[in-house]
Amino acid sequence: MDIILAVLLDLLIGDPYSFPHPVKYMGKLISAEDNLQRKIFKTKRGLKIGGFIIVFLNICIAYFVPFLLLKSIKKYELIYHIVNVYLIYTCIAARCLHKEAMKVYKAFDDGIEEARLKLSYIVGRDTENLTESEIIKADIETVAENTSDGVIAPIFYILLFGAPGGMMYKMINTMDSMLGYMNEKYIDLGYFPARVDDVFNFIPARISGILMCVSSMFKYDVKNGFKIMLRDRKNHKSPNSAYPEGAVAGLLNIQLGGSSYYFGKIVEKPTIGDDNRSLEKDDIKRTVEIMYRAEMILIFIYICIVLLEK
Repeated sequence: MDIILAVLLDLLIGDPYSFPHPVKYMGKLISAEDNLQRKIFKTKRGLKIGGFIIVFLNICIAYFVPFLLLKSIKKYELIYHIVNVYLIYTCIAARCLHKEAMKVYKAFDDGIEEARLKLSYIVGRDTENLTESEIIKADIETVAENTSDGVIAPIFYILLFGAPGGMMYKMINTMDSMLGYMNEKYIDLGYFPARVDDVFNFIPARISGILMCVSSMFKYDVKNGFKIMLRDRKNHKSPNSAYPEGAVAGLLNIQLGGSSYYFGKIVEKPTIGDDNRSLEKDDIKRTVEIMYRAEMILIFIYICIVLLEK
């Protein structure tokens, strides 16, 4: 039941900023690899090869380092479980996502400029000129998308492959976050990191949307959640993100998506959901609640399976 302890640990303390966290070291490694590959490869084709090398090496590192570590301490039962719980805990980001989303929510009390600033820490789009409604929408989209990327997907791979599977997924997701941009600088080097992330999120994103809808029964518009998720599943540049975003849009009867500015350039995007009502600040809280509901029902299903196997 190490995964249960890890989930509870995440719910209680999240990710303290001063605490050693594997994802921080993943980021430093990826940044160093980025600089190294640019020194080695100068052509577009070469940078794609460099991106493939980064993906292959980092997946091996992220999986086999914790795998071998856990194997080496297997006979020391208490130490093994402590390390295993810690590794699993660092893969799950529900509490952290909650805190960062609510920073934007609370920042409105200090004015729209402060809300734009807090939002800029968690999104890739330009935030300088966003309206209040656009800030709320961006915050909701971030929570919805990361319900899959930061919560359901890592738990999914942990259930399949243990802590090494979770660490492997976090490396893949971190590579995509750092290298997977479709701008001039990263379109070649980030090609394989982005494609691999799409593959690994294919099943978890769809599971996330389903869990978000099912867990919201008797609270939100579940029928509309499924309807919008399926209807607008292709209304995103990512083959996966529209599933959790569509679920939230349908459950809350709001509209997400639409065009935004990235690095000073407008990116045309279709909308997700119907514009049935205006966005309001409390929709951020509702989206965080939906995230926790989805996480809890997944853990509940896991517990039921474990009990049935006994």
